[in-house]
Amino acid sequence: MSRILNIAAYRFVPLDGLPALRESFRERTGALGLKGTVLLTPEGINLFLAGPAAALESFIAWLQADSRFAGIAIKRSWSNEIPFNRMLVKLKREIITFHQPDFDRTAHSAPQLAASELKKWYDEGREFIIVDTRNDFEYRVGTFKNAVNLRLHSFGDFAAAIERLKVYRDVPIVTFCTGGIRCEKAAPYMAGQGFSQVYQLQGGILKYFEECGAAHYEGECFVFDKRVALDGALQATQTRVCFACRTVLSAEDEQSPDYVLGVSCPHCRAAQSAA
Repeated sequence: MSRILNIAAYRFVPLDGLPALRESFRERTGALGLKGTVLLTPEGINLFLAGPAAALESFIAWLQADSRFAGIAIKRSWSNEIPFNRMLVKLKREIITFHQPDFDRTAHSAPQLAASELKKWYDEGREFIIVDTRNDFEYRVGTFKNAVNLRLHSFGDFAAAIERLKVYRDVPIVTFCTGGIRCEKAAPYMAGQGFSQVYQLQGGILKYFEECGAAHYEGECFVFDKRVALDGALQATQTRVCFACRTVLSAEDEQSPDYVLGVSCPHCRAAQSAA
């Protein structure tokens, strides 16, 4: 049985005193022997951590004892090994970079749609548009049935990319991402741009897998750690991705002399040769 607990969580909440807060997180995660990343920003927190279950549960209790993080939603999955090399606590300007300095995510609302409700919409054949807010390489690893691929190089491209969706202004739209955090900006932004029925999938793909499995999902879900991709049971798959160019690799690609883990793959080399 898998013995390493992986958790993911975020919350938009005003934070100050970030240098001191970073030190407290460094001290606590270090004492518990955890690995992963914690991002602290003026607009909130985003974290991905792994370690023995008892250590993670102790960390969660410590985290939620802070009133700013009380009741924070935690997504859990399991693995045989810790999928991170080290423990990082970083200070950033934004939880997720959006490149819209005047955007106020609280100015327009976009209701959250529960995983079970999205499955029901699919089961009933309801008319709606589902929009993948992730990057193009993530989409190619797996996505929901009939999802719109905005072909994003990064999330900062989202605001410009939705121009192509203006024909769907009055159609129900559901945005989704890996764990829900990108949609916390994407969905309210769309609402502010005149889309009249915008919803965000609560908890993202990971929460959907937890509650509904892979129903209406095609492929796997890319994650930014050594596991690379998870199936509908939240188990790591055999999928591999080149971390240099983000191309999904075949077994043949991995046998190529041009494949160097974390450095290059045959697709990188081909592109370099063509240039």
